[in-house]
Amino acid sequence: MTTLNHTGVSHTVFYLQGIPGLEDQHMWISIPFFISYVTSLLGNSLLISIILSKHSLHEPMYFFLCMLAGADIVLPTSIVPQALAIFWYHAGEISLNCCITQLFFIHSTFIFESGILLLMAFDRYIAICYPLRYTTILTHAFIVKIAMIVCLRSYGTVFPGIFLLKRLTFCKSNILPNTACTEIVLAHLSCDDIRVNIWYGVFVVLSTMVLDVLLICISYVLILCAIFHMSSQDARHKALNTCGSHVCVIILFYGPGFFSVLTQRFGRHILPYIRVLLANGYILAPPLLNPIIYGIKTKQIRDQVIHMFFTKQK
Repeated sequence: MTTLNHTGVSHTVFYLQGIPGLEDQHMWISIPFFISYVTSLLGNSLLISIILSKHSLHEPMYFFLCMLAGADIVLPTSIVPQALAIFWYHAGEISLNCCITQLFFIHSTFIFESGILLLMAFDRYIAICYPLRYTTILTHAFIVKIAMIVCLRSYGTVFPGIFLLKRLTFCKSNILPNTACTEIVLAHLSCDDIRVNIWYGVFVVLSTMVLDVLLICISYVLILCAIFHMSSQDARHKALNTCGSHVCVIILFYGPGFFSVLTQRFGRHILPYIRVLLANGYILAPPLLNPIIYGIKTKQIRDQVIHMFFTKQK
């Protein structure tokens, strides 16, 4: 595929390089990709089926968990099949429209997951700080409304960035050193001024994920204050236990995520293949580990899994 340099002609087709510098290892790298992807699909699908099929789990916390599991299916599906096609068949060619569509699903799903984690923190805050008003505050109608707001926010904040990309003329290299399209790398292949794109990207991160982190931190400060003011040690232990799995998922989602964003934007001295591997690991790890965390830490889900796989045979 030819590469054009400042000819005034905009590329409409790009080539995903995979893991730059490790092209000869693509077949081996595909193995953990494939296993992680299949395992995350099975784990999250099982989680959704358990929550939907068991009436006892039709509560706000499990509804939010079901939404999180759905997002954990969409996110790796937006990336891993394309990556496997590169690893197995060297099929890295992708059109500009497909590249932007992939970007849309990746970024909107990230923001959606962040919003769901915030809703889960809000759920725990109400359950621990206002237990007697839990069912009157978190009604079905209210849950549907805030879930729709989170969904609309994820799409609404990403759409303008997509249009900002569509206006650019891509007349530099058409080689993308990654397994998936990334906004910052694609924008830097343009010959146009991309300052608006960069600043809008910063605005989106600050107004969604950073804001969510701050609100989650405030929620847990209030939760911890309420827990340590409980007179019963058993009540404190139970309250902390109900928050444990959520805290693990929060750390797993935001910790590597912010590190990946920082390396993509500022880690110019980091080897390209390390940046790509870190970014892919961040995308693969949460969908893989979230069902395991909730399966181990949440007794109701753990009991349903044991009943499903071991009790039926008796």
